[in-house]
Amino acid sequence: MKYVIEHMEDGFSNWVILEYSTIAKEIGAENLILSSVKATTKVPQELLDLGIIVTPLEVTNLKEIEPDFDISKVCLLDPSAKSALKCSDSSKFDYFLFGGILGDHPPRDRTGELRKLGFEGRHLDKVQMTTDTAVRVTDKVLNKNQELEDIEYIDFPQIKFSEHESVEMPFRYVKSSSNEPIMPNGMKELIYEDFDRSFDGF
Repeated sequence: MKYVIEHMEDGFSNWVILEYSTIAKEIGAENLILSSVKATTKVPQELLDLGIIVTPLEVTNLKEIEPDFDISKVCLLDPSAKSALKCSDSSKFDYFLFGGILGDHPPRDRTGELRKLGFEGRHLDKVQMTTDTAVRVTDKVLNKNQELEDIEYIDFPQIKFSEHESVEMPFRYVKSSSNEPIMPNGMKELIYEDFDRSFDGF
């Protein structure tokens, strides 16, 4: 099975690069497709070096590069879907589609643009996740036979930088074996840079 992220950003922010890199390393770059990447967009070399499939094609046209692509075998991960993702969905679908960046806060429902195309949808519960978390959870359900309700999460974790500096992340994360939110390596440093910059303006 493959994971498709319909890239809805104008470019690639540092946050996005970290998330996509992490996804590729966890599920295998050959299983990750970034669709709708504008032809004029410069794709970061680190993503190309990983071997991620990057294409300007929209998801509905992926048959041009994926001969076995069948729209009826695409599952849209959609917070508004009526049914939750189940382990049994691994035999029903071949492609799992994410509209994103899913981690917008507040959510802008950019998945709604894909919903209009008529894909069958599944939700990962109603709490907002970052893109790498959404893919991680989907992979656990489909490939590790963990139902959603069996996965342990941390919601809205407090990221502490020092005794007096911390920030609450408005997302759900998978809980690690050490009871920490699973985030891409380098993400906390990036969050701190953004946190620090937000105070520079005062």
